[in-house]
Amino acid sequence: MRKARSVFIWAVVSLCMIVLITLPVNLQTQLITSITVVTVMALIKIFKGEGTWRLVALAFGTSIVLRYVYWRTTNTLPPVNQPENFIPGLLLYLAEMYSVAMLALSLFIVATPLPPRPSRAANPGRLPHVDVFVPSYNEDAGLLGNTLAAAKAMDYPADKLHVWLLDDGGTLQKRNSGKLLEAQAAAARHIELKQLCEDLDVHYLTRDRNEHAKAGNLNNGMKHSTGELIAVFDADHAPARDFLLETVGYFEDDPKLFLVQTPHFFINPDPLERNLRTFDKMPSENEMFYGIIQRGLDKWNAAFFCGSAAVLSRRALESQNGFSGVSITEDCETALALHGSGWNSIYVDKPLIAGLQPATFASFIGQRSRWAQGMMQILRFRFPLLKRGLSIPQRLCYMSSTLFWLFPFPRTIFLFAPLFYLFFDLEIFTASGGEFLAYTLAYMLVNLMMQNYLYGSFRWPWISELYEYVQSVHLLPAVVSVMLNPRKPTFKVTAKDESIAVSRLSEISRPFFVIFAVQIVALIITIYRIYAEPYKADVTLVVGGWNLINLIMAGCALGVVSERGERALSRRVRVNRRCEFGANGKWYAASIEDVSVHGARLHIFNKQLDEMLVGALGEIRFRPYSGAELETLPLIVRNIEPSGDISNVGCQYVPKSALDHRLIADLMFANSGQWTEFQASRRHNPGLIRGTIWFLGLAFYQTSRGLIYFFRSMRPEREARQQAAKVNAG
Repeated sequence: MRKARSVFIWAVVSLCMIVLITLPVNLQTQLITSITVVTVMALIKIFKGEGTWRLVALAFGTSIVLRYVYWRTTNTLPPVNQPENFIPGLLLYLAEMYSVAMLALSLFIVATPLPPRPSRAANPGRLPHVDVFVPSYNEDAGLLGNTLAAAKAMDYPADKLHVWLLDDGGTLQKRNSGKLLEAQAAAARHIELKQLCEDLDVHYLTRDRNEHAKAGNLNNGMKHSTGELIAVFDADHAPARDFLLETVGYFEDDPKLFLVQTPHFFINPDPLERNLRTFDKMPSENEMFYGIIQRGLDKWNAAFFCGSAAVLSRRALESQNGFSGVSITEDCETALALHGSGWNSIYVDKPLIAGLQPATFASFIGQRSRWAQGMMQILRFRFPLLKRGLSIPQRLCYMSSTLFWLFPFPRTIFLFAPLFYLFFDLEIFTASGGEFLAYTLAYMLVNLMMQNYLYGSFRWPWISELYEYVQSVHLLPAVVSVMLNPRKPTFKVTAKDESIAVSRLSEISRPFFVIFAVQIVALIITIYRIYAEPYKADVTLVVGGWNLINLIMAGCALGVVSERGERALSRRVRVNRRCEFGANGKWYAASIEDVSVHGARLHIFNKQLDEMLVGALGEIRFRPYSGAELETLPLIVRNIEPSGDISNVGCQYVPKSALDHRLIADLMFANSGQWTEFQASRRHNPGLIRGTIWFLGLAFYQTSRGLIYFFRSMRPEREARQQAAKVNAG
């Protein structure tokens, strides 16, 4: 009876909604309704309405969106008998409907996400054996040494913690390669990493052939290990000491649990953050996914494996013959298979690892291309909507995660749609200026407000659009390629430990300058047509305004592809730990102010520190998180700067043994609390108006910076041509 009543109520509400959405009203009524809804949503936001009020605001916004969809479908498409207008008009309509569909899926997933889970400490008497897998392909020994040392130092019984380096860069296939240099490099790597693992007391494992990429490497690790649980860390993802204590306990509660996933926290900025200098004040791109979306997925038992920073059940993996390897995103594919077999997952929203992001824009695009192609393979080969064993919410969650990567298509259409009218006078959107104001502008405002409701503290206004734009230019060919040939993509390791010594334009920046130039021309044409065709001024102003938004976005992107040079080899992290500094037989009271994987900056309480110490060997003595005894780390002094009663001393580590790697890992990675504090310091919502004003200022500055980089880059080319002309003349 209760079920029948619920169905009846749902049917009545749905019928009322359909009537309201399709109700014919005049333009003035629609405009008043839109203004009213926007005002109500703004008031709820101003008074910080949460819970039910938040849902009320989203419901109001949804009504405007659906009203726009109805109007857009029934009133704005060009006639079919005008193919030059209808075809691009239909493409624009489909791009908008894709955006509406993704908004609907987002509302389903994150309208009321789960709150962060409380800590679940494991029972000390029932701790399972854990195999820690660190798969590697071409990472250097220094990077691997820090990650392995951090994994080995995790707070867990030593007899139940088994750390494995899974080396795919030193396989027998590579050591016997017909290319002599490649074979010699693989053999040298094999010897070096075996010795590193022996020094760190971890297991070294390689295999005969590089088959099935990362999934094959992990499955080979499973064949040689026996732990009940498997923790996976990428080669550049170093865990904090409490990683296992914060994750292992959940497996006691649910025998069908296959995954505990934690966020990926990065200590260095991605290219957009680095080149725009937003890393220290704005939430990172991935925080929207790990801070909100994964919690929303977790609500529906659909949080999925992200390839690292996770603990998995061996029993669950063995039930599916290990990690899946059909796609090049083995992580999500594995989770999809296990969810479909009735296994459960949870997400722990606490940063417990610190990793590295791609430093260059080209590497960033390479990484995202692999993700996009892998998700398209899952959509093609596994099609989550029809996946047997998944609940309906899980199907919708996985469809959202895979369909998201189609964004290069609508983003490209939105970019070029205004040009059809401005350049060719095509009418692909049949509406007056007043109708645009009442329907389209209201829809755009409501859309932005709903995004701010859902993601405000995790994603600032216009930043999602910027990320999608800078990716779309190069991801579109990658997505088209995998659609035409789903089995073509191969797994490529993303370069992480990079640095940029000299400011320069990215090697893949040219398309962005071409697009910017085209939009400048479109802006000039807009101004001309307003004066030359005053009877079309309302439509021209609307389309010109659309192009202006695209121009602002394209200008900001010029700053993204203008790579800033950095003097530091790696990112520094503030730690503020007491220590003692020793050099030339003397010891000084000091504190460690910030650290990186290569060195540290000390405050030494001696204002007359000898400048002759620059270049001298020294050491710092401090108490690691992992022990009660003081330990000593060797280093070399690089610079000394007096500052009042203290001296600022820049040092570079000089690791000589496995213990030194463990001390570096302890300084850099052991304390997970510092990552949580850093994230919290960036998570604030500037609001739609302030956020838009901030973005406009950012875009103006980055446009000018990008153009300066462009004209500077032209100088060497011009000089080279002049030099070549002189040589030819001679």
